[in-house]
Amino acid sequence: MRQRILLACLAAALSSVVACDETTPEGVSPDTLGVGEELEGKAFFGPTASAGKEDAVNGVQGLSTEFDDSETQVWAVKNAWADRDTAAAKEAGMAWGADSGLSWDEKYALWVDSMVQIDSTSYFKTYELVTPYGKKLPAPAVECAETAIFLRAAFASWYALPFILEATDSNRKPLYLGHFGFRTKTEKYSSTPNFKTAYKDHSALAESWSTEGWPSDSRLRTRKLGGSQDDFQTMLGEDLHAGAYFDEIFLNKRVGYFMIYALSYFGSINLADARNTFNLQPKAIREGDVLLERYSTNGIGHTLVVKFVESLDEDRLDVHLISGSMPRRQGKWEDGPASKSHFTNDMYGGKDHGKYGGGLKRWRTPVKQGGYWRPIVPAADEAHYINSNQIDVLEARTEVFNALLGEVTPEQRRQVFLDQINNERLHLSEHPSSCSARRRREEAFEKLYDFESEFNSKPRSQVDEESRKLEDYVFANLVYDSSRTCCWNSTTAAMYEIIMQKAQEDVVDHTTATCKMPTVFMARGGGYDLYKAYAERIGRAADWVAWSEDEPCAALQIEGAEANDDVEEAHTWTSWCEVGEAILNPCVEGEFACSDGRCITTRWVCDGDRDCANGEDEEGC
Repeated sequence: MRQRILLACLAAALSSVVACDETTPEGVSPDTLGVGEELEGKAFFGPTASAGKEDAVNGVQGLSTEFDDSETQVWAVKNAWADRDTAAAKEAGMAWGADSGLSWDEKYALWVDSMVQIDSTSYFKTYELVTPYGKKLPAPAVECAETAIFLRAAFASWYALPFILEATDSNRKPLYLGHFGFRTKTEKYSSTPNFKTAYKDHSALAESWSTEGWPSDSRLRTRKLGGSQDDFQTMLGEDLHAGAYFDEIFLNKRVGYFMIYALSYFGSINLADARNTFNLQPKAIREGDVLLERYSTNGIGHTLVVKFVESLDEDRLDVHLISGSMPRRQGKWEDGPASKSHFTNDMYGGKDHGKYGGGLKRWRTPVKQGGYWRPIVPAADEAHYINSNQIDVLEARTEVFNALLGEVTPEQRRQVFLDQINNERLHLSEHPSSCSARRRREEAFEKLYDFESEFNSKPRSQVDEESRKLEDYVFANLVYDSSRTCCWNSTTAAMYEIIMQKAQEDVVDHTTATCKMPTVFMARGGGYDLYKAYAERIGRAADWVAWSEDEPCAALQIEGAEANDDVEEAHTWTSWCEVGEAILNPCVEGEFACSDGRCITTRWVCDGDRDCANGEDEEGC
């Protein structure tokens, strides 16, 4: 198990300088990992619990600046985020000209905006990463919160800006990860590296690498992100992971090793923390901001990065988002209508959810005050800041966004929900164990149910007949903390094919009169022998991958008989026995399926004893 690997690494790191298992950040003990993991945007370190009074414009005093040039330093800080008129600030950059008069915060937004849309290695559009060295790469495959942290930290390292993430360990003691390394208030954290002395910085080659060659760190190229090690960077080649990607974009190799820690152990819990970000008014939105979905103070969540903001008129904006996922993927680019569905969803800081730290956020900027780093709300943003105590104001933002973001026609809204459903199906076709994709698919269906009820007076059963597919019932939503399938991120597209072939055999003789249920893909009897045996029977035994604990698994802590089987969520869909025949034998668009196999245009004629084929309403029948 991963925890045993980490403990072994800790023991090795404490006794020598020899590297541990390259699949985990070396020297980090699970005994010091905070509140556990999240479903998406996972975090192993807890929040500082800063909110309300402590969520002030001036922030809270943090780590001493005396450690900035210590042996743990990752990069030297030479600039401040608010700089506009210094020599460095006046230089041209990746997305701005010389003498721009812009702060580095504003330049960060321009950089995020400048990265163009390209095809991903999967089914969606992503972005092309631009570096200050002239190198361009397809977006990295990382999780959702990892996308936000990666972009901000990378930019800060390239332009010698301060970057700090605050958290707490399991004893509620403060932790700081930043340009100075990984530290407590007084010393480096656990056995984490002395980045400055352990790894090379080749930044001096910034102007000459194209002729002298890009320096590579062979050890960094083998490193993987913690957790499931599903960080395959297929855009670079086979069996390459995040370390190889970092080696390609950072001349300062210390930053590459630093990223392994930052992305492996910090997540949306930490992004929701008032020490790291602040709540933002909707009209102030710009590229590089983050949108957080939060179900609770600790627990699951989702993170999206604002990629594109354009004014449609005085009172309307078009906003696009990008997000990673779990299992890891390249940042998925969502257009205006799809993005609006997130901004107007109460899960993103809206009604009854404002207290959880979700919604629109912007990064705090660390400044030096009295020999300490202090994460503040930039002066330019003070007018747009919302304190965490202002729950009513925070929760009202979903309605503000509903009016602010571009008009979406009813047909566009419907298509957004259908696209979201199909995207999650496609994700499951590549990662069939993904519980987050199952959950997001059902959330999209809930929105589709509401829409069809409001605009077309359709009951759920009709929506399910028209829009459900067999795989929705096969990959039913599971209770995350009670299902070992949710901890398994290494399933494959080949396994999906096996699972669906079995499901199709299950229902081959299905009729409404004789219900043949498809087998839900989940653990039974503590394992997956049912699917393994089927794979062997059809000659695909080599394609079936054994279960592995790819992330810490709460389901393994359950004792007794309940530990043997995964647990399905309570479903709100129409049962398979009622709609299975319509799903397996769909009628053409505009027609409805009767239980006797007829396809008709007037739904209630299915009753048989009514003659409504002439178009009379149901009352007239």
